Amino acid sequence: MESTLRRTWSEIDLDALVHNYHRLRERIGSGVKFLGVVKADAYGHGSVMVAKTLEAEGADYLAVSSNDEAMELRLNGIKMPILILGHTPKEQVGRLIEYDITQAVTCKAKAVEYSDEAVRLGKTLKIHIKVDTGMSRLGYLCEGDFFINGVEGISEAVNMPGLETEGIFTHFAVSDEPGEECEKYTRHQFELFTSVIEAVEKKTGRKISIRHCANTGAVARYPETFLDMVRPGLLLYGYGEFAKELGLKPVMTLKTVISTIKTYPAGTAISYGGIFKTDRTTRVGVLPYGYADGFFRSLSNKCSLMTTAGPARQLGKICMDMCMIDVTDMQGVGVGSEIEVFGPHNPIEELSAIAGTIPYELTCAVSKRVPRSYIRNGKVIERELLLRM
Repeated sequence: MESTLRRTWSEIDLDALVHNYHRLRERIGSGVKFLGVVKADAYGHGSVMVAKTLEAEGADYLAVSSNDEAMELRLNGIKMPILILGHTPKEQVGRLIEYDITQAVTCKAKAVEYSDEAVRLGKTLKIHIKVDTGMSRLGYLCEGDFFINGVEGISEAVNMPGLETEGIFTHFAVSDEPGEECEKYTRHQFELFTSVIEAVEKKTGRKISIRHCANTGAVARYPETFLDMVRPGLLLYGYGEFAKELGLKPVMTLKTVISTIKTYPAGTAISYGGIFKTDRTTRVGVLPYGYADGFFRSLSNKCSLMTTAGPARQLGKICMDMCMIDVTDMQGVGVGSEIEVFGPHNPIEELSAIAGTIPYELTCAVSKRVPRSYIRNGKVIERELLLRM
């Protein structure tokens, strides 16, 4: 659906996405597959348009969190391989097979359920086996005393009827963190992962064709971990310190407009709770952008948004649908003026640092009522609004 309302919107620069993809391709080399992570609606960027762009540019794989996310891509014409990283109930195995979707297997119970269901259907489910090497979340536990049992369990899954083990993977916990301890931990995870693969292949007599573990931090800092495929997330969208080091570009710009301007005398309390009071005659711009759009209330009275005349301080508590900024000394900034919430002139990294979080959380928080405009070669090629109407 397309919105005709000029309120708050995001601009998705597909040229920046293509640039980032090819820069990362150059980094990993021609012999390594590229998996684009498009879960959570491509971190708020729009999974269908991002997936279509990556497919057209030659990416090898996509990753999502659930079967619903995978089906959204398939039903919108995406034909490239898709890996579900999260849980899928056994009742949906038939659909996974029908739509050629690959499923992560994280433990024996899941392997048995998927195998039984695939055999019952007389078909084969493609899987990637997850190894827990230190993330302590999902996967076969293989650390220390659990190594033998972990290898045994994975080997059992590899040999189960109805399952085709195409890949095996793990996830690094601190590859993007600085310091000797984090580097030591990441290298330990990698060594454990490769040891598990070696033991499993020896035990089963089968070679697993796609080994992958390199997330954003590893793609930027640990080239030895590239193996058969990499999974950059934050890097693909051009955020974070590594993106700048690698010459990548931010893909999303979030914008709003000034809907109203009011002038208040000194001593006027602004917004809920009166946590900000004007100390002079103040020209206040009201923006149709609030926490229901994804503007964290924790940023209240702490950040600035960008006008054409420079940064404007946000005033008082952020409301559900609105917030206020100080435009007292900004000539030419008035009703209808565009405001950049984050983008090339107001980096998302600075806003996320003030909020005490990561850029991912801000892009994922952009709500469904915020339209996405997709830009290619400087022109809007598609608009998308996720509201049901």
